Amino acid sequence: MTSFSGYLPYAFALIIAIPFLVLLRQFVFTYIKLKEQEIRLLSVKSNSENKTQSYERMTLFMERLKPSNLIQRFDKGLAIHEFIFLTEKAINEEFDYNASQQLYITKNSWKNIVESKNAVIELLHRTYEGINGNASLDEFKTIFLMNYMEGEDYISMTIEDLRKEILIIA
Repeated sequence: MTSFSGYLPYAFALIIAIPFLVLLRQFVFTYIKLKEQEIRLLSVKSNSENKTQSYERMTLFMERLKPSNLIQRFDKGLAIHEFIFLTEKAINEEFDYNASQQLYITKNSWKNIVESKNAVIELLHRTYEGINGNASLDEFKTIFLMNYMEGEDYISMTIEDLRKEILIIA
């Protein structure tokens, strides 16, 4: 019994230490799990901010693509073919600048954006082909606007689709 009584303080310390070690282990694992969740939440929040910015940029692009905004862009002294060339060039440059936004936008929305861009460029060319050669730039712009208003307002529909999608994301 004397040999066992020498180990009694150690046994008592061990009995007291084991629950503390178990609690410490649980605390550490819980802390690690909470930190992992925090990191995931921050990455989701960051991704959500990227998506929001993408939708904002593409909405701005669509606003700039509206014929009412396009006709105000360049000097009134241009020839019609120069206006068409510069307008098409500006549209394509801005589109190329924003092309990376397709990473954050749904495929359907991106398809609608591309189709809207192409439809405006096509409308520019169709309007040019439809007028006679002696029309002024102001007359061309008026006919261009009228042709857009007579057709389907695909730009506003695309903007509305973007608006609906961002409400779902945000």
